[in-house]
Amino acid sequence: MSTCAHFVLRHRRWVIAFWLVVLLAGGTAAGHLPSRLSSDFSLPGQEGSETQSQLARSYGISADLGYLPVLTAPAGRPIDRADVTAVANRIRTIPGIRVLDYGTTGDPAFLTEGGQSTFLLVYGPQPTGFTDPLAVTVDRTVKTAARQHGLTAAVTGYNQLAAGSTSGDDGGLSVLGETLIGALGALLVLAFVFASFLALLPLVVAGVSILATFLVVLGLTTFTDVSFVVQFLIALVGLGVAIDYSLLLVSRWREERARGRSNDEAVITAVTTAGHAVLASGITVAISLVALVTVDVPLIRSMGFGGMVIPVISTLVVLTLLPVLLSLAGPRIDRPRIRKEARVSRAWAAWARGVVRYRWAAAATALGALALAIVPVFGLQIGQAGSASLAHSGVAHDTLAALDAGGVGSGVLTPMPLLVRSGPQASAVAAVARRVPGVRMAVVAPPGRDGVTEVVVVPTHETVDNSSVAVVSSVREATRNLPGYIGVTGRGAVVLDYQRAVFDDFPYVLGLIALVTYVLLVRTFRSLLLPLKAVLLNLVSVAAVFGMITWFWQDGHGSNAVFGIAATGALTFWLPVLIFAFLFGLSMDYEVFILARMREEYDRTGSTAYAVEHGLGRTGRLVTSAALILFFAFAALASAPGTDIRVLATALGAGILLDATVVRALLVPATVSLLGKYNWWLPAGLARLLRVEPSPLTPDTRLRDANHS
Repeated sequence: MSTCAHFVLRHRRWVIAFWLVVLLAGGTAAGHLPSRLSSDFSLPGQEGSETQSQLARSYGISADLGYLPVLTAPAGRPIDRADVTAVANRIRTIPGIRVLDYGTTGDPAFLTEGGQSTFLLVYGPQPTGFTDPLAVTVDRTVKTAARQHGLTAAVTGYNQLAAGSTSGDDGGLSVLGETLIGALGALLVLAFVFASFLALLPLVVAGVSILATFLVVLGLTTFTDVSFVVQFLIALVGLGVAIDYSLLLVSRWREERARGRSNDEAVITAVTTAGHAVLASGITVAISLVALVTVDVPLIRSMGFGGMVIPVISTLVVLTLLPVLLSLAGPRIDRPRIRKEARVSRAWAAWARGVVRYRWAAAATALGALALAIVPVFGLQIGQAGSASLAHSGVAHDTLAALDAGGVGSGVLTPMPLLVRSGPQASAVAAVARRVPGVRMAVVAPPGRDGVTEVVVVPTHETVDNSSVAVVSSVREATRNLPGYIGVTGRGAVVLDYQRAVFDDFPYVLGLIALVTYVLLVRTFRSLLLPLKAVLLNLVSVAAVFGMITWFWQDGHGSNAVFGIAATGALTFWLPVLIFAFLFGLSMDYEVFILARMREEYDRTGSTAYAVEHGLGRTGRLVTSAALILFFAFAALASAPGTDIRVLATALGAGILLDATVVRALLVPATVSLLGKYNWWLPAGLARLLRVEPSPLTPDTRLRDANHS
């Protein structure tokens, strides 16, 4: 790190010129990136995904039901089949639309009890964004055609119910708007921390980091698909990470200046000490995210690649451009010098002394709070929100309620397309599927292209999460060995496939992240025990966050009050892995910031109590401020369109605050104090293997003066 600092200071002009070129290129890249991003949710090699691809080729439609029109005859008479046929034919005039209905099939399962109402299964192309451009056209066509035949009509469906529960989604802020909100929150925190114009410097570094990351990710799109979610992560996670790293380095530079060092000496010392922690943090976050590429799912893999770039670029900018800016302009913009850095924070030092004195009570309190937060996680459901947790009023809700009152279950929201080879075997497969417990009906559609026929299997109850998809497995097992069978797809099939493709291998991903992180931190802290404690506390912290979002979003204890969104009933299948990877990496930042300073103070004095007091006294305010900055960034992200992104944002925001308070401010100093001299032990043999200085097990030093410096 010292070599790095001397190098960038000797080549100041080249460093500035390089990042200026990157800044301009990144600004151009940011405008072109959105059109290059993917919304692919496919699962290559999984039955549901492969069947969906075949369905799209043969019929040109999505596997998910697009619209569920309900036609009702005037009171006192049953609905006429010819009228239903006429309405269905009008809907078929819309390009890209396919319809299955009572009029065409004559299947009485399409009717409610008493025969006064019927539903139509209407499929359309897969929407490419958050809105469906055909929704208005379908709704208008259905109502107009129904009125011409003396019927009343309304349209429901899963997407319509979801739109009713998240009516503000379409008006979400742009990426730029969210970034500006996050930057404003960050500026307020930085103004408090530095109390000088120096607060603007981390924002400059963050701007360069974000645009440079956009440039790199634009290059990545040439070689691999990158999810549309990555643009939000770059802008807001990148903002938070770059400012956090800058905050640590600039604060150490001010501290060294306050001790009387010259400007360049202070820069070199800051890079050598705080820069080492920044490098370790950046590598740790990148490793936790790059592990996502081991998951054989394009969506998650692309987030791994895209997410990995964020801390790498931020680290590069902070360790090269920021030292140059501090060297050239640091003292001139560090005005007015209201806040002094010569001594540790009195408040945080007093807090640390209290934690050390009552370490058993502090550890028990923190663990109790985490245990309480973890409890709801045992009810976690993976999948998508159920209909009962979507709209509680409106046309879509009332129409579904009327169907339910007529004896039609919610399974009509999630039919299962079952593809077979065209021919007489299609009817045989449909007959077998009808006999599966939990199936309401199975309808043979007209043959598609490529010699493929769709059998639409409608379950009695919707299949949206891991507690309701057993019927999908049953249909697959009952029909798999029949002649002509290709596969089953639909919402329930996707849930099963994600469980198999993602969560069956998730323990291995978790183990890989934990192992690599542990080895990196052993080298960083020169300790066997500190890294183990760090990894375990991170896992406990992440588990607590999953419990909190289960309680807040899935069970609805707050989502409606804060966002106007009813309980989701489940977490969308791709969210848990992404939340884990980002939280594990980001929260480890704070662990590295605190423990690296504690290690430095211990090496200087040999006292664990002193290391805890002065390590936390120097970093407590920084960690808290960094957490607030990231929290503001995630609060801005929560205004993005789509409930899933809001769940991601609130999970990361709550996780950062929990980690910076309960875990890092309470549990970490308490456990370090409890473990005493064993914190710092690294045997000579292992130290030689890792190419670091050994740390023998020695008695703890007791300093008479706690403020000894």
